[in-house]
Amino acid sequence: MRTLSKAAAIALLASTGAAQAQEKIMLPDLSWNGAKAIGHVLKAIITGPMGGEAEIVSGMNQQPVIYAGMDKGDGSIDVHTDMWMPNWQSAWDEYIVDKDTVDHNTPYQGTSNLYVPSYMSDKVSSIEDLRNPEIAAMFDTDGDGLGEYWPGDVTWASTKRWQIKFKSYGLDSLWEPNIVSADTFKAGLAAAYASSKPQLFYHWTPEALHVQYDLSVVGEPDRFDGCEDVDLEAENWLEVSEFECVIAPNDVFVAFSKSLWDRNPEVAQMLKNVQFTGDEINGWIVEMFENKRDPQEVAEEWIEDNQDTVNRWING
Repeated sequence: MRTLSKAAAIALLASTGAAQAQEKIMLPDLSWNGAKAIGHVLKAIITGPMGGEAEIVSGMNQQPVIYAGMDKGDGSIDVHTDMWMPNWQSAWDEYIVDKDTVDHNTPYQGTSNLYVPSYMSDKVSSIEDLRNPEIAAMFDTDGDGLGEYWPGDVTWASTKRWQIKFKSYGLDSLWEPNIVSADTFKAGLAAAYASSKPQLFYHWTPEALHVQYDLSVVGEPDRFDGCEDVDLEAENWLEVSEFECVIAPNDVFVAFSKSLWDRNPEVAQMLKNVQFTGDEINGWIVEMFENKRDPQEVAEEWIEDNQDTVNRWING
């Protein structure tokens, strides 16, 4: 049983000496649940124990726009809540390394793999299985002779990476990418799963799909020197890139505009100090988006139950 009300917990956190937050913080409205969950928790910290203002900007989900806004430092957008590396190496090099206009925290680790529902794992357990034309035909839903897989949303860098991987594995004569939004993909997966139909798709951890469904990883070759040579910025990115191995575990950052060190140093310090775990984020995702609870309520409860952690983030 909780011994403090949410209001009392917030008051206690505020009394630890954290200075009043200053300029309003603008957070993005990214399209995947992990980023959304982190955004709600950061917003609740800023508006609760820090006594400041924060807003999740509806529709602010184009990552290049977010990076450019943080670089500009005008307060139009201040934070990227879930920067997956090396998916956005070009943005890292431009804004963090070269221009030095964007800062970041210590990352948590995520994973990126190819999956099938576990009821398909007796037929598809490795990339080698995907070379079988009979297997590919099982995943052909539009009758064009090619199996379909979901590489991600049209706006994601990972979507290009998976197309490169299928080409590099010699699979593009049997398979084609079905590039649709994350919401459209999830609806299709739910329908397919309900009737035990084939699905092949990219996904990551942390994410609620791993709680909702029994999924199996499609095995890929181990990493070796030179197995990943990718240039996503090239005009002919598919032709000039190669990727013939499993994706290394991802470092996932909260990135924020360095202008916050002047405009709102207390929040900048908090963002620098935050350090999540995949298990925490997965718990938020399940409560907010699968159990359909109010995200603000979930975030406030987590803050109440983790006062020492939040205090460390706020006070450095």
